[in-house]
Amino acid sequence: MMELWELFSTFFIIGFVSFGGGYAMIPVIESEVSQHGWMTTQEFTDIIAISGMSPGPVTANSAILIGYSTAGLAGAISSALGILLPAILFVTVIATFFSKLNHYPVVQSMFYGLRPIVTSLIIFAAISLAFSNHMIAPDFSWHTISLLLVFGLSLFALMRLRWHPAYVIILSGLVGVVLYS
Repeated sequence: MMELWELFSTFFIIGFVSFGGGYAMIPVIESEVSQHGWMTTQEFTDIIAISGMSPGPVTANSAILIGYSTAGLAGAISSALGILLPAILFVTVIATFFSKLNHYPVVQSMFYGLRPIVTSLIIFAAISLAFSNHMIAPDFSWHTISLLLVFGLSLFALMRLRWHPAYVIILSGLVGVVLYS
């Protein structure tokens, strides 16, 4: 029962401070998962990969998978409630007052000021995942070079060729099967 409360309260706090969306919260989630000893870095990385490819918000998906991995179905439910309840409460309150407050310069400035931290959290998450997946490593083994190549080609396909992310994900998965099986 204590574990369910820890899952709920941890994800409730994360949900309460989830400014910038799910990817910006990955470092926070990773820190909490590590601190509680719920899973290894590799397991967490796999959870984030699955969460990002699954329909729905990455934060909610990862909370549910972490909860399930930690305490089964009850853990998944507890984590889901924890991560989603703050958003429901916050959006309800914001929807009530936002239209009345949005025209104030201080409110607009506050949201403008949050943009850099959101961007830095997303970049930090990307760099952390690159390190934990050995994409950034001191050695230049075939494995590291191939991961960087898949990364570079995926980024090129997304940004320059403007391919749909689903196609890039599927193609990268197939390349993974060929290269790493």
